Amino acid sequence: MTRLGSGPAVGRAAVRAVLQLGVVSLVIVAVLASWWSTGAFIGVMYLVASVTSARRIGFTRACWASIPIGLGVFTTLGLLVGTRVLPATPLAVLPTAGILIGGAMTATTLAGRRALDELHARRGEYEAGLALGFGERDAALEICRIPAGQALVPALDQTRTVGLVTLPGAFVGVLLGGASPIQAGATQLLILVALLAVETVAIAATVELIARGVLHR
Repeated sequence: MTRLGSGPAVGRAAVRAVLQLGVVSLVIVAVLASWWSTGAFIGVMYLVASVTSARRIGFTRACWASIPIGLGVFTTLGLLVGTRVLPATPLAVLPTAGILIGGAMTATTLAGRRALDELHARRGEYEAGLALGFGERDAALEICRIPAGQALVPALDQTRTVGLVTLPGAFVGVLLGGASPIQAGATQLLILVALLAVETVAIAATVELIARGVLHR
């Protein structure tokens, strides 16, 4: 009906979501029983996110997308746990890691696609920069840095409108769990700020690696 070309993809995504959430619902209690299983599950999430992002961007290997995703997620997650802002328990770490990995995956995909598309579409400008004496990295950054930075817009909008347009899942979940509205708000604020940090690092790393010629289609 809409002729957007995404009808089959939407259907497949919905079916996959049902199946995957069903499996996770069955195993989540066992996963949270120990740090070993929690760490393994986080590893699976990280791998799936890397493969998904690499395919969307057009990278031939998932390891290329895993670099910016990992830099953003594990740096921020380690900082949160190390400073004890986030309790060092599987119940707290696992869902937080999932949220951060999902955000980093989206940011990496959007930044990678925008950066490579811009470099392709504005190849003449890139070559003009080289002719003027720019290095390959600097010429590429002049073309793709600002367009790729637009990948942060969804996270910025979510943070700016929180509580006015949406009531995010972390806030509602903590509130329904019996915490006070202040505690729920503090938890959601922590998640939003962490997401901004994760996505900023992921986007910056993606752009830098593309500009250096490390990541390409």
